[in-house]
Amino acid sequence: MKPARILFVCLGNICRSPLAEGVLRALAARKGLASMISVDSAGTGAWHIGDPPDRRSIEVARRHGIDISGLRGRKVDKPDFEAYDLILGMDGENVRALRQMAPAELSAKVHLFMAYASGRDQDVPDPYYDGPEAFERLYQMLEAGCSSLLERLDERAS
Repeated sequence: MKPARILFVCLGNICRSPLAEGVLRALAARKGLASMISVDSAGTGAWHIGDPPDRRSIEVARRHGIDISGLRGRKVDKPDFEAYDLILGMDGENVRALRQMAPAELSAKVHLFMAYASGRDQDVPDPYYDGPEAFERLYQMLEAGCSSLLERLDERAS
């Protein structure tokens, strides 16, 4: 079975989506499921193209044994809608922007991350203007959501 191709999307691709990418990769590797996924991240905005993740996202990931320092920001592009099986927006605003960008026949690939992963219609809050504790809460939320997502993908593969 080919790996599920997953794209995490937030506004600038420096806080939430690169951390989600790192968390999902790490959890999949720890559970022996790395071959089941191919994962990337992007933003709906172009402010941070080529930039590394926010230093606070890098730091919280590092504290949990994950290295996301080599990731670089990029903007979602039309070919992404063909290339990925799941496009998971971190909040409702991202999902609306993605659905506007998506070709009509591919818009069903776009979902709110927490709703798709765990059935909770909940945004992943943007911690950009908050302190380090918001990034730890972000990590915990992403870890729970990515764990649920992996379980769901594992069930689909079985």
